[in-house]
Amino acid sequence: MSSLIFLAGVSFLICFFLTPLVRNFLNRRGILDRPDSGRKFHERPIPRLGGVPIVTAVVVSLAVFSLAPLPGTAALRGQWPILLRLLPGAALVFLLGVADDLYGLRPWQKLAGEVVAACWLYWQGIRILDIFGLSAVHAHWFSFPLTLLWLVGCANAFNLIDGMDGLASGVGFFATCTMFVAALLQESGKVLGILTAPLAGALLAFLRFNFNPASMFLGDSGSLTIGFLLGAYGILWSQKSATLLGMTAPLMALAFPILEAGISVSRRFLRGDPIFAPDRGHIHHRLMELGLTPRRAVLLIYAITSVFAMVSLLVTMPQFRYGGVIIILFCAISWMGVQHLGYAEFSEARKVILSGTVRQLIATQTKLRSYRYALERADSLQECWTLTVEAMRDLGFDHVELVLPGRAHYQAPLYPENETVAPGHCWTLKIPLARSLEEGWIELSRHIDRGEGYLMLHAVVETVREVFPQKFLEQPRTVPVGSMR
Repeated sequence: MSSLIFLAGVSFLICFFLTPLVRNFLNRRGILDRPDSGRKFHERPIPRLGGVPIVTAVVVSLAVFSLAPLPGTAALRGQWPILLRLLPGAALVFLLGVADDLYGLRPWQKLAGEVVAACWLYWQGIRILDIFGLSAVHAHWFSFPLTLLWLVGCANAFNLIDGMDGLASGVGFFATCTMFVAALLQESGKVLGILTAPLAGALLAFLRFNFNPASMFLGDSGSLTIGFLLGAYGILWSQKSATLLGMTAPLMALAFPILEAGISVSRRFLRGDPIFAPDRGHIHHRLMELGLTPRRAVLLIYAITSVFAMVSLLVTMPQFRYGGVIIILFCAISWMGVQHLGYAEFSEARKVILSGTVRQLIATQTKLRSYRYALERADSLQECWTLTVEAMRDLGFDHVELVLPGRAHYQAPLYPENETVAPGHCWTLKIPLARSLEEGWIELSRHIDRGEGYLMLHAVVETVREVFPQKFLEQPRTVPVGSMR
């Protein structure tokens, strides 16, 4: 224990004195993160290569610890194989972050590098073996993608939450301390304790310069590396765990950044935005919109992370018998917290699902597919018109009209005989059958109060325009004009 405290203390001192040196150097060179009118609301340009002093402190402190005449140095030398297996992957992620901070990389370039680093760790035996007690993940076909998703997800999760002074570094500090305590509680947790102690010390020192108001940012070199290391430490924690919960405890310890990543990806998917596109919809942004200052928002997230940490430690204790109940409560409380943030994307998605819109869309697509299939096999324009009337009535339209200048003019009311629809109470959709209306069109009408069905309009237009022109171009120029009900 005293050896690990010494290790953390050395890392703290190195990072504490190295950070202002790196910060001043970057200020002189003009390597700064400059504010804008969008997401970056800090008042002045600030250096963002915070990963450099953190990683340097961790590596140098481990080297000093291995040479110091302390009781724990023998244990460290015994863990060198694991450290050497972890080092290349972590170094690759760190260098990717440095390159992005200095020159800017595209999202796919960073993602490709992270995948390579994760593959390296998997090949070296740092892989997920158990989750919720399921031994099926021992199979490579399941363990390999799960490990890659976990490591890459953790790295990008910390990168996502690094949008407010002290947030990512503080959350990383609490998660690291959680794993450090877990290592002390496990008889086989020496390697985890040796790995987490210097990272905890470095992050605590860096918080002195990163907490609001920050004089230095983590940057991608810091956030990606911290997330990747904690993801790897979580796997080591699960491998040494004496319970059947496997990765459940690391998931809880890293719950906030993982939840943030999941929410961000889901929001952007529902809105149709690029997954990696930045926005101002993160949890810390929502907390500020609810009236919290940046400092109070960060402190609230620290408190939430601390609760997650205590729960994760609780479920790892072999004598604790209520792990399943705690997990259910944990998920329920997390869900209620997300609901309280008031994301419009999720409320609208819930409305769509509960209102039966998804079922309506599936039914509409099925009907349109049958309509398209029948149109392609129709032998005459009259048969095409008959099929169109039947299909549009089935889709809920009130009137349909087909106009082919110089060829044909069909129209048909589709509502029941005992109903009338005033023209002023309808909206109308006119679909050109070629490049211009001069070559013909189909006009569809629907009562304005009937709100269902708008989402299927594009599919209707696409079906009509792709199949119908081929049919009427194949027909002779003279076609009877008439009306059909």
